Amino acid sequence: MKNDRFLRACRRQEVDRTPIWLMRQAGRYMPEFRALRAEHDFLTRVKTPELAAAITMQPINAFDLDAAIVFADIIPPLEGMGLQISFAPGPTIHNPVRSAADIAALRVPDPRETVAYSIEAVRLVKRELADKLPLIGFSGAPFTLASYAIEGGSSRDFARTRALMYEQPDAWHQLMAKLTELVGEYLVAQAEAGADALQIFDSWAGILSPFDYAEYVLPYVKQCIAHVRQSPVASRQSSIPIIYFGTDMGGLHALLRT
Repeated sequence: MKNDRFLRACRRQEVDRTPIWLMRQAGRYMPEFRALRAEHDFLTRVKTPELAAAITMQPINAFDLDAAIVFADIIPPLEGMGLQISFAPGPTIHNPVRSAADIAALRVPDPRETVAYSIEAVRLVKRELADKLPLIGFSGAPFTLASYAIEGGSSRDFARTRALMYEQPDAWHQLMAKLTELVGEYLVAQAEAGADALQIFDSWAGILSPFDYAEYVLPYVKQCIAHVRQSPVASRQSSIPIIYFGTDMGGLHALLRT
């Protein structure tokens, strides 16, 4: 690869300078992105591989960057489980998960079928990058996906999520097991399609205490990572980096190091 600085940094190898992560908000500052946004709604951009690939490449073509990350979103994989989603502009789950019966009814699909558009976008971008830069694929983490599924969208206090976690622990663990299977296989599918690194976004895990995080969340994060490591693609890409990203998680650092 012409520029492997990002991958070397992920593997704790020597680099000439440290890559930094910029939350670029899907290039909203770029005229070419705003032009596509004016023509196509968000889900159309996500679910059309050619559009997603073009958006991924816009900042790569404009700037001297060290990696690309595929244009996608963490919520669409939930559709394959039977949840109905829309964006206006933020995500809304129209049939949120509120009971053990709701959880039992959730399917665990093959993401190669239900999120085939994002996986194809990975293939298209990988081909266009032509080994100039590494490509990052990603997924939401089980806890963050569970929070969206239960709350029906974003939340300030995650009261329903906490209630299900504390009051129906068996149902909670069933939900997390299903989401972990989905996330693990989705990450594997992206690696199969050519992703050089994988990122797990746990946007809301920072709301939890260390005890709750260790009890209800961390085991499933570890299972997702183990699923990738034990997959056939890992035998071909044994050093594929897996990045776990969350916000407000300073109090969880000791657990994250385990």
